[in-house]
Amino acid sequence: MSARVQTLVLLGRDAPLWLAASVLQAALKPAGVAVTAIELPSLLHVSDVYATLPGIEALHTRLRLDEAGLLRATGGAFSLGQNIRDMLGGHGHFLNAYGAYGTPIEGNDFFPYWAKARALGLDVALEQFSLTAAAARQGRVMIPDEASEAYGRADYGYHLPAIAYAAGLKSVASRIGVAMRTANHIAIERGDSGDITALVADGEHVPGDLFVDATGSDAALIGKTLGVEQQSWRAHFPADRVFAARAQPFAPIPTYAELRAWQPGWATLYPTQTATHVIHAFSSALTEPEDALARLGAAAGLALGDAVLRPSDPGRREQAWAHNCVAIGSAACALDPVHNLDLHAVQLGLITLLTYFPTGQDVAPSRDEYNRLMRSSFERLRDYQATFYALAPYPGLFWDTGRAAPQPPELEHIVATFRARGEVPPMEDDSIPTDNWRALLIGLGVTPESYPPRIDATSPDTVKAQFRTMLGFVGDAVLRQPTHAQALGTANG
Repeated sequence: MSARVQTLVLLGRDAPLWLAASVLQAALKPAGVAVTAIELPSLLHVSDVYATLPGIEALHTRLRLDEAGLLRATGGAFSLGQNIRDMLGGHGHFLNAYGAYGTPIEGNDFFPYWAKARALGLDVALEQFSLTAAAARQGRVMIPDEASEAYGRADYGYHLPAIAYAAGLKSVASRIGVAMRTANHIAIERGDSGDITALVADGEHVPGDLFVDATGSDAALIGKTLGVEQQSWRAHFPADRVFAARAQPFAPIPTYAELRAWQPGWATLYPTQTATHVIHAFSSALTEPEDALARLGAAAGLALGDAVLRPSDPGRREQAWAHNCVAIGSAACALDPVHNLDLHAVQLGLITLLTYFPTGQDVAPSRDEYNRLMRSSFERLRDYQATFYALAPYPGLFWDTGRAAPQPPELEHIVATFRARGEVPPMEDDSIPTDNWRALLIGLGVTPESYPPRIDATSPDTVKAQFRTMLGFVGDAVLRQPTHAQALGTANG
């Protein structure tokens, strides 16, 4: 690719295609770039659900996607985090909430004070200092305001039924002028340099300068056409099969997802207005699929239906951008299903592509930097997901397999540093907030052995007073928030 990009062609399906097409159209149309999206048949199932992190709001805002309209059209729900619950007994539960935990004391980070107090016998859980965690426990939605922002970040995401969300994004793409094609069969034309020159969609010739592969795990362009290999992460993750199913909606609808750890693996419940979506991951070497589904219904206490079984094969492409093709989402990196980060991976790819979108004739620097950043970003997501298996305190062969798996050296460094100093070492291109790393590590039983000595300069009486003030503020602030039903009623009104 040696000329300025004037035509951008996307091939894919479902939310990754339409989110990418809409965001790229909104950003690049003013620069004169023509965007065409070629839609392949959907692979979505009625049980599929997207769980978004708070950062998705930036893309929704760019697209002028109204929150009320989004929740009304999809039957989605608010989410303030994920409750991780031990169904095997002995380890209780903890809520890994979006947003900040505590507020600074004398200009210092809150967490070391809590870790020190905890070591001295404080019997107040970390989550009790989180506005979003406290709101979630009470079935409320924490709407950020000036007072809460002064205390600390209060964020929320969504649970969005996947078919309805993809349809909504397709409508946005149409509204803002994305050229749209549908195709059942694709042929790929390449030039002497190996670059893709055009796609032939059911016989229609669609030329382009730059191509985006949003075909998911098919990787139809980056993998099957350009031959970029996938580096397997199979060794780090014990689950190789995933069920998606759904049950009746909860009443009232919780404001968080719940990951339930049980003997054959884990199941996460994603509440929405229309259903409770259930994702269940397990090892086919340890549990037969039919047995897994039957036991899942009993363990979840739900009457499950509409189940679909899929493989899970985590790993990333050696290059996310090869020749003149950029892969996003699962085409670039297939993640483990834990924490439901697939849409987050799409977002990372889009933001990075826009940052390094080629504007001149020499695209190699942009391509190289994109590949470097995406490799690092995907590996940080891998580490965060692998932490759950490496440290899970639950009994059983599935969990034994996870704990025995070889771990990336970066993850070993993170855990060791946190255990020794109570600090999460900053890792380049890590998109998971430090507060969520801390909540996960503490919840899984990693106890810091020390803390930064500078906090010893603060008197114990000052710390106690600050803790009481924080807990009082959290309690009062949460009572002023709408219940989930009220928040959804406003969105649907």
